[in-house]
Amino acid sequence: MNVLITSVSRKVSLVKAFSRALSEEGGGMVIAIDASPKSAALYFADKAYIVPAGLGENFRDIVQNICVKNEIKLLIPTRDEELPFFARERERLNDIGVCVMVSSSHAVKICQDKGLFVEFCLKHGFSVPKTYKETDIVFDFPLFVKDRFGKGSKSAFRVNSKPELDYFLNRLKDPIVQEYVEAPEYTVDLFVDFAGNILSVVPRQRLSIFGGESFIGRTCKNWDIINESMRLAKALNLIGHNTIQCFLHNGQVKFIEVNPRYGGAASLGFAAGAFTPRMLVRLVLCREVKPCVGDFKDNLHMLRYTDDIFVDEDKMKQIAHFIE
Repeated sequence: MNVLITSVSRKVSLVKAFSRALSEEGGGMVIAIDASPKSAALYFADKAYIVPAGLGENFRDIVQNICVKNEIKLLIPTRDEELPFFARERERLNDIGVCVMVSSSHAVKICQDKGLFVEFCLKHGFSVPKTYKETDIVFDFPLFVKDRFGKGSKSAFRVNSKPELDYFLNRLKDPIVQEYVEAPEYTVDLFVDFAGNILSVVPRQRLSIFGGESFIGRTCKNWDIINESMRLAKALNLIGHNTIQCFLHNGQVKFIEVNPRYGGAASLGFAAGAFTPRMLVRLVLCREVKPCVGDFKDNLHMLRYTDDIFVDEDKMKQIAHFIE
């Protein structure tokens, strides 16, 4: 069984995780693709391709050809911009024997639109940080302002005064204004099979964040977070591995967003006992995967660090021209 991981960029740990999962389930290759030969994770895959940037017709045809040529059985999208594309193309790829780990177009749309996500949560009885409307005049500072379609921490800011608020309201394309929540922040790695059954849920507290990703974290077996995350996943009809972010504020779980894909720090959940890459491989191979919700090592800490690899330019050129 061979696996294709898209937009691998720096996701070395994810490539390694699927290599391990395949080796534990009988073998297979991890094929990685990216638009740049300077993406470190390409050099940890069994085979790598450079593909065009963007998501045009050319990209679709190239991905399909790579899948056919390499007998791909499982495709893992990892970039937010790709998720709507692969949600639309899921059936087409399934017709050639490729299982795509992506939720429905409807679920992806809600998760990627922070305004729609707030509306969905309120409609279905989930708590979110208080969200202000444009007509609200009285604000309780500090506040949190983020772009409706922003990613990570690039378009999210704490504001402490009306002049700061006015500045960011003019700067951001489609701003959302919320209360600033002073509470522990958690990421939940939640895995759902293709029939909608939740198999694992691992909350991890974000102790140190850089560039929107958790660099120091610890697993936390909090059943309020686990149960509310399961309820949210079922309401959204999520599948595959999902990254849910929330606060635990005065005993209440307040959801921030859902990224319906693998997150950068998912390896903490893997190490704690919820090795979802292997679960996913087993599902595609039609092997039994038993639910293990809550069955993970509590208070396991993750301390992430950067590492270096050194690649000759000739090797980069070989990968860059591999598909020509």
